[in-house]
Amino acid sequence: MTLAPDNPMRSAAMSVLLFEVIIVWLAYIGMIQVSGIDLTVAAVWSAVATVLCIAGIAGLRKRWGYLLGWAAQVVLVGLGVLTPWMYAMGIIFALIWATCVILGKRIEAHRQGGNPQ
Repeated sequence: MTLAPDNPMRSAAMSVLLFEVIIVWLAYIGMIQVSGIDLTVAAVWSAVATVLCIAGIAGLRKRWGYLLGWAAQVVLVGLGVLTPWMYAMGIIFALIWATCVILGKRIEAHRQGGNPQ
């Protein structure tokens, strides 16, 4: 489930998680101002998503980093419960994350001379 350190998609996966942190805190403002969510609830869920993303970035050399990355995708989509437009943002970023992982695996299979599917 991990990608090799020289796999270009690992850097892309790191970038996805980093940009998700930015999106989460922009969503935090939207949760409070647009959706009227309590400040504490919005802060806690934004912090949970942020910690998952940052810990995922730190752990992308190990399997657990990818597991945290997938958990971050679930939480981002789940933020749609607090502010509905996060369903769309969460799904978009989850698709980008999945693409990074799938293409990364294909690159590694191609390098090893295996089937790139």
